[in-house]
Amino acid sequence: MKPQRGFTLMEVMIALAILALALPILLGLRNWDLSLRAQADTWTQATLLAQEKLLETELQGGLPPIGEQSGEFTGRLPGFQFATAPKDRASGFRWKRTVAPTPFDTIREVRIRISWPRGDTEETLEVTHYALLESKPAS
Repeated sequence: MKPQRGFTLMEVMIALAILALALPILLGLRNWDLSLRAQADTWTQATLLAQEKLLETELQGGLPPIGEQSGEFTGRLPGFQFATAPKDRASGFRWKRTVAPTPFDTIREVRIRISWPRGDTEETLEVTHYALLESKPAS
């Protein structure tokens, strides 16, 4: 008679033990990956909102006035043409613009801070820009 081939009980139990250890680790890594993806999306949105506020500052023309302004992202997007724009387009995000003088009369420091809640804490992104008063060319 030919000896039958197959796995022994010990080999099957070792394979199941390895699987029992690996499966929760792999599932945990997947959950961690999803959490990092959501966090990256939020940081991207905050960066784009900060860029929007910097663009608003530049479009005002001239040097921005010294002081602080803050608010939320409600209302229509600047330059948006349609009346059906969402009322609250960036829920939970707040902005604060601080304009400070510099040692040079023609330059102002503009800080844009975007903040949003994350669990029990608050995340913050801050961007600094230096606005320069453009001199008109001599005619």
